[in-house]
Amino acid sequence: MPAIMIQGTGSNVGKTMLVAGLCRVATNRGINVFPFKPQNMSNNAAVTADGGEIGRAQALQARASKKQPISDMNPVLLKPESETGSQLIVRGKYHSSFKAREYAKLKKKLLEPVLNSFKSLSLQSDLVIIEGAGSPAEINLRENDVANMGFATAASIPVVLLADIDRGGVIAQLVGTKNVLPDGDRELIKGFIINKFRGDVSLFDEGYEFIKLQTNWHGFGVLPFFEDAWRLPAEDALDIKTEKAIGSSQRKIACLCLSRMANFDDLDPLSQEEDVELVMIHAGQVIPVDVDLVIIPGSKSTIDDLKFLRDQGWDIDLKAHYRRGGYILGICGGYQMLGTKIYDPDGLEGGASETDGLGLLQVETVMRARKTLRAVSAFHVETSLEIKGYEIHLGESRGDDCIRPFAIIEERADGASSIDGRVQGSYVHGLFSQDNFRKKFLHGLGISVKGFSYDIEIEQTLDRLADHIETYVDVDKIFSLAR
Repeated sequence: MPAIMIQGTGSNVGKTMLVAGLCRVATNRGINVFPFKPQNMSNNAAVTADGGEIGRAQALQARASKKQPISDMNPVLLKPESETGSQLIVRGKYHSSFKAREYAKLKKKLLEPVLNSFKSLSLQSDLVIIEGAGSPAEINLRENDVANMGFATAASIPVVLLADIDRGGVIAQLVGTKNVLPDGDRELIKGFIINKFRGDVSLFDEGYEFIKLQTNWHGFGVLPFFEDAWRLPAEDALDIKTEKAIGSSQRKIACLCLSRMANFDDLDPLSQEEDVELVMIHAGQVIPVDVDLVIIPGSKSTIDDLKFLRDQGWDIDLKAHYRRGGYILGICGGYQMLGTKIYDPDGLEGGASETDGLGLLQVETVMRARKTLRAVSAFHVETSLEIKGYEIHLGESRGDDCIRPFAIIEERADGASSIDGRVQGSYVHGLFSQDNFRKKFLHGLGISVKGFSYDIEIEQTLDRLADHIETYVDVDKIFSLAR
C-alpha cells in the first residue's frame, strides 16, 4: 500500500509538523493523501466527522490534507487521567480506562483495529503519511508495539527518522537509535531528516556526513527552524506562544494551566491577537492583578484538577480578581468547577464523591457515564453571533444561573452566566475560532482588538510550511519510497 512513516528520535522533535507539511505538499501536487497516526497520547482531542474523537494533531494534518477528520486517522488514542492511568479510545470510541501496567496486555488486541483503520484509509487514497509516537529506540516498549516499528513491520511501511538538532546531541540521537534497534526494524529505516536547525546549515556538513557514514542511511535534508509553527494549533500546552514584542499587547488574558488540561485549542486564536497578551499561569504562580479575563480551560479529570487549582491558591486569586471587577470564563471542565457542587455518583473520576465547586456560578454538575461528543453550531446569547465548535465532556449542569445561558444550541440552552455577567461558563470548545464572535466577545469585556482571520492564517501557514519543506527536504525521494 502506498505509504511512508515518519518516526522520531524522541517526543516533540517535530513529527506532527513534518507530517502536516508533507500532507499539504502532497495535496498541493494533486495527490489524494490521508494522515494516519496508529497511537497517540493526548488530552487535546478533536471531534471527527463520523462522531468519534482523535488527537487534535491528526485533525490539523487532516486539514493540511484538505480532508475532514475521521476516526480512522488515529485509531488508538490514550487520554491520561492520572500519573498512572489513562482512558483508551479505539477507532473514535471509548474502550476502557486502565493503569499503565495493564496497557501491555491491552496492546496485544490493538494491532488488528489499527491495521483495519490503515487499510480503510489506504483504499481511499493515493498516499498515506504516517506519524509515529515517541521513539522506536524505546525497546522496552517494543513487544506488541502499535505506535512505531511494530506497526511499520506489520504493514511493511518504509520509515524516515526525524531528529531534533535544537535539543543537542543529534548525532547520538540517530546513531544511537540505529545501534539499539533489532535488525528487522533497522532495515525498515530508509533515511533521516535533521529538524529545527538554526543558523548556517553548512556548519553541520561534517556531522551530516558522519551520520550517513555511521548509519548507512540516506540523508533527506536539514530542515531549518520554521518560525511560524506557533501559528498552528498546538498539540502541547507548552507550545502555545505567549510572548509578544514589548508594547504590542494592551490587555491581558490569563489561562490556568491545570494538571490535566484538555482541549486547549480554545486558546490558539487568542494567542495570535496582536492587542492581547495571553498569560499561561503555571503551578506555583499567582494570577496577576492586571489581567482582564481569566480562563479556566477544559480538564480530563475535573475533580482532581479542582483540587489542583485550590492547591495553587488560585481559588483565592479568582475571587480577588472577581472583586476587582475582572471577568472569568470556564470552558467545559472549567465551567463545571465554577459551580457550587460536582457529583460523581458512579465514581467515573475515581471513587464516588461529592465535591464543592468554586461557587462563582449557581450551577451543580452531575457526572454521567454517557459522553457528549458532537460538533455544534450555536448562537451566543449576548452578541447573537454564531459559534461553531464542539462538545466533548462527561456531566450535565443545572442551576439558577442557567436561566442566563451562554449560548443556544438547537433550541437547547448551553452554559450559564452570573447576574452581573462577569462569570460565564460554556461546554462549547473552539468558540474563539470565529473571528466576529471573538472580536465582539472581547469588546464586551472592554478588550478592543483589531482582529484577524484565524482560518486564513492557518491555511497560509500550512502553505508556507509546505514551501519550507519543499525547499530544504528531498520530498520527491521521500514520496518515491511510498511507491
